[in-house]
Amino acid sequence: MNTARILSPASELTWRKSSYSGAEGGECVEIAATHDVVHIRDSKRPLDAPALTVGHQAWARFIGMASGTQA
Repeated sequence: MNTARILSPASELTWRKSSYSGAEGGECVEIAATHDVVHIRDSKRPLDAPALTVGHQAWARFIGMASGTQA
């Protein structure tokens, strides 16, 4: 996991929000996947809060655990 350095400026990334967030937004995260990593940020503070950066394998393990499909 890397929280200190983002390789691409946040404004150049294509951010996606969960379809479960609804029109009002709420408490969601947004992700932007690049060739090397997945960037994760708070959708309520997209420009002034830090983004978390993880590798694709770590992201896949997290999604698997969160969805209950991976132990």
